[in-house]
Amino acid sequence: MTGLGLGATASVKWVGLFTIAWVGSLTLLQLWVLLGDVKTVTPRLFAKHFVSRVFCLIVIPIAFYMAMFAIHFLCLTNPGDGDGFMSSEFQATLNSKAMGDVPVDVAFGSRVSIRHHNTQGGYLHSHNLMYPTGNENNLWLLENTTQPLDAAGNAINGSFAWDNISPVNFIKNGDTVKLYHTPTHRRLHSHDVRPPVTEAEWQNEVSAYGYEGFEGDANDFFRIEIIKSMSDGEEAKKRVRTIQTKFKLVHVMTGCVLFSHKVKLPDWASEQQEVTCAKGGTLPNSVWYVEQNEHPQLGEDAEKVNYRNPGFFGKFWELQKVMWHTNAGLVESHAWDSRPPSWPILQRGINFWGKDHRQIYLIGNPIIWWSSTLAILVFVAFKGLAVLRWQRGFKDYDNTIFKRFDYEIGTMVLGWAFHYFPFYLMQRQLFLHHYFPALYFAVIALCQLYDYVTARIPGIGLRENLFIGRLGAVIFLALSVVVFGLYSPLAYGNPWTQSACNKVKLFESWDFDCNTFLTEYSQYSNQISKSIDNVHKTSSPLQPSEAAVAPPPNAGEQKPIVEHVGMSEAPAEPVVSPPPEAPLPAGQQIVKREEKVEYRDQDGNLLNEEQVKELEGKVSFKTRYETRTRLVDAAGNEINSPEDAGVAPPHPDVEGVDPSTMKKADTESKPDVKADESKEESIAKSDTGVAKPASEGNEATAL
Repeated sequence: MTGLGLGATASVKWVGLFTIAWVGSLTLLQLWVLLGDVKTVTPRLFAKHFVSRVFCLIVIPIAFYMAMFAIHFLCLTNPGDGDGFMSSEFQATLNSKAMGDVPVDVAFGSRVSIRHHNTQGGYLHSHNLMYPTGNENNLWLLENTTQPLDAAGNAINGSFAWDNISPVNFIKNGDTVKLYHTPTHRRLHSHDVRPPVTEAEWQNEVSAYGYEGFEGDANDFFRIEIIKSMSDGEEAKKRVRTIQTKFKLVHVMTGCVLFSHKVKLPDWASEQQEVTCAKGGTLPNSVWYVEQNEHPQLGEDAEKVNYRNPGFFGKFWELQKVMWHTNAGLVESHAWDSRPPSWPILQRGINFWGKDHRQIYLIGNPIIWWSSTLAILVFVAFKGLAVLRWQRGFKDYDNTIFKRFDYEIGTMVLGWAFHYFPFYLMQRQLFLHHYFPALYFAVIALCQLYDYVTARIPGIGLRENLFIGRLGAVIFLALSVVVFGLYSPLAYGNPWTQSACNKVKLFESWDFDCNTFLTEYSQYSNQISKSIDNVHKTSSPLQPSEAAVAPPPNAGEQKPIVEHVGMSEAPAEPVVSPPPEAPLPAGQQIVKREEKVEYRDQDGNLLNEEQVKELEGKVSFKTRYETRTRLVDAAGNEINSPEDAGVAPPHPDVEGVDPSTMKKADTESKPDVKADESKEESIAKSDTGVAKPASEGNEATAL
């Protein structure tokens, strides 16, 4: 059972390894004692003790731990958000991520997708947007720097000239290629200009440059350099083969190497990984390989390749490494982190949530927390004194109660130390909750210490009078319950008052804000009532919302229909606060109200549902409210509205103050908005039919 418990502990969280280390140290102590008992423990019996402990405390926990991952792999067969941490081989074992067999040989004219080897296999990828603003386009066509010749010796022009050349010309180590991005008709391009994010001298910008029909220039030339030590198979070390060959792409004109690292581009590039051309880039971040490959001359009979199935042990070991590196990488500071020296004294907690004058803040029960820390200090002082007395020749350990006190409480204190001190060696983010496993051992040590003092140690009168010990336990539990009740509003986000908060906030380092709470509990009831009163039943803004219908008009009498139209460049949010309605002309009344949302682009063109769906998540949007009046006759036919029935003025809560009446100070208070709008205007006005240098057009290539 101990072995199963250890396996379950490590399976929940790696802190369980500290528990295994604690049990292992006690097991070694037991074996050491058995080894010294030459009278009753024979070598054969000692070997049995040793083997049984190895099996129960090592083999069983490891088997249980691995079995949990086996169940994990069996149940979680679909891709998810964490796939990006795993290798391409691992991802290929998941449903819908498996890749069909592809031709192994790569030739001029091959359409390929290229992946980065080091940073979780991101794709070399380009967007049809400009720096710095950013469809997943991973398909590249590999071109030679010169065009093939026909039978008459004339050059066959065009990017697809190699499709009909037989036999195919395989790409070998040292060949120079151009990477033509088929969705945008641009080529991978670099020059001596700093990238938009990593503006280091040793980094050059990488972009996609050109237009359809443009042959490119020398800045599009990249030389293939195969990394033989990382390539799989003899043929893969001589020429580029799908998946098997790992290579570098060296820019011919500048000598820099196509490079990527875990630096994210801003929002305008969808926070994708930056690709640059690095002068002397490190090998892991400069390694690429071909994943997808197709060529018209490589038919069904061509040699195929696919990712190797790593099997259970390969996936298991890879996942352990990813977990280790991910945890070790959490080194950035956090607003609520804390370091180990502050944990035993409960110096600060963790803020989790705050809303509506309530707060959830993680903090321990001070009575239990500080008492357990005091118990640890008492035992440390006892152990220090006992060692000094033992060194001076005192026979304290001949006393059975003394010896059991030392061993039993010492066992728990050792467990506390195993779960506390290793955190001093960690540079990652740490929080108060990392002390919880050590706290359990400290609480157990506190209980054992109280038991010895009140019921086992003779000579102090408490062992003979059990009522005192029981009364003390009841008082301690009662105090713990009372203190828990005092701090429970922080645990559950319950209503609390500022005065009650200030009374129990003992230290400034307890950084929950008492001013968050209201001054009286009755105010929370009023707040709930107001919230209920403010809830209105509204129909969806995309559906008509009909008001009460007036008595039917006389035949031939024209009545207006008033519409509220919300216009957005992308899917809009629900209309919360519609603009005020314009007064109706005398003698007319409202028959029907309708609310509609129309989607328009920056030029005012109306978008259909399919176009809106394609733009979701790719563009920012603005919501503009307009009130329109539509007149119909008795038959329901729309007629022209009078000239004075125009569009209502902009609503100040939605579009801001009217520019004609806005003060100068208001204009100066929104420079960022103007800057963003100027960027959008420059992108909208860019001429896509004229080629520009990459430093001007700034076409993005992102990983």
